[in-house]
Amino acid sequence: MLVIRPIELQDLAALEALSADTGYGLTTLPRDTKLLARRIKASRHGFEKLTDDDRPRGETYLFVLEDLGTGRIVGTSGIVAKVGGFEPFYAYRIETTIHESKMLNVRSEIRVLHLDKEHDGPCEVGSLFLAPKYRHSGAGRLLSLCRFLFMAQFPEYFDPEVIAEMRGVVDPQGRSPFWDALGRHFFDIDYPTADYLSMVNKRFIADLMPKYPIYIRLLPPEAQAVVGKVHEQTEPAMRMLKDEGFRDSGRVDIFDGGPVTRCPLAEIRTVRTSLFAPISEIVDAPFEAEPYLICNARQDFRACQGPLQLLADGTVRIGIQQAMALKTKVGDSVRFATPRPVQVKPDGAHDTGCGSSLPPPVFRGRAGEGAIDQELASHEPPP
Repeated sequence: MLVIRPIELQDLAALEALSADTGYGLTTLPRDTKLLARRIKASRHGFEKLTDDDRPRGETYLFVLEDLGTGRIVGTSGIVAKVGGFEPFYAYRIETTIHESKMLNVRSEIRVLHLDKEHDGPCEVGSLFLAPKYRHSGAGRLLSLCRFLFMAQFPEYFDPEVIAEMRGVVDPQGRSPFWDALGRHFFDIDYPTADYLSMVNKRFIADLMPKYPIYIRLLPPEAQAVVGKVHEQTEPAMRMLKDEGFRDSGRVDIFDGGPVTRCPLAEIRTVRTSLFAPISEIVDAPFEAEPYLICNARQDFRACQGPLQLLADGTVRIGIQQAMALKTKVGDSVRFATPRPVQVKPDGAHDTGCGSSLPPPVFRGRAGEGAIDQELASHEPPP
């Protein structure tokens, strides 16, 4: 069973191990112990602030994907409540201008890069990385979309506009055609160094980045070809975000030229279609139901994927494995959404789908609370 939870200080060594596998271009998971520790502390502070009434001010929330069977941390994803502030958010805005000569009968569409900086910027999702062994299993979708369940539960803590900077084209040696053609001429450092420094302090960007428009056509063909393109390992994440309603914003990353996608928070599919309902049954046996992304809808956020039935009375039935992963019991409420775009329909029939006329064991009411607590206790390690 895989579960999403907030990162903890004791996860630092596991986070370091993951960052060593990320390759180049994933700026928010640097190979730097001090910076990673600082990110964990900032995330813990963000979760602690979920009880106040302040508007979003740049809080960060970092989640990890834990394999409960092994105790291993196998993935990460994160949210920045609002980018900008003292350190602006930088991107290149792409504008298309028309150059035309009637005398020569020539008409050209010329794309131009303009440096943008936002001090009062949108919310940003990022830090998405999944260990290779766990890919192609649906875990990546859980890791990515759990952020939107969290935002659906606590929308007031996030800017109403959401962006995602997608990793651009960078080779295994850390070479970026876009950076080599543009940024390197102004900064005199290689791409990995610039990428790392952007996490330490963005001041160097304001000091050295060219302020005037740049004609994309003047860049080498290799660099032109990667403007707005994603890294091959990022293509699944890009498709997922498109399914959620994210669209090209007309901006690209200033370092690797990767696209910046954008969607209003209220229009993100998982946010818009997620439902909130109390648990009336916890089933201690397999039962036929569609898989859902499910979260416990609490400050101590936890999310997993598994079977769930939305019953005719507005309550839900879930399995005991999901209840244990979420640390929920009968009477608690959960927020849930389909992992892919489909319509959620309540199930009026309580058919178990187990090939038997007998219903599976079900925990109900106060007796159910005791049963699930007992079951949870039996799985706790000895002191």
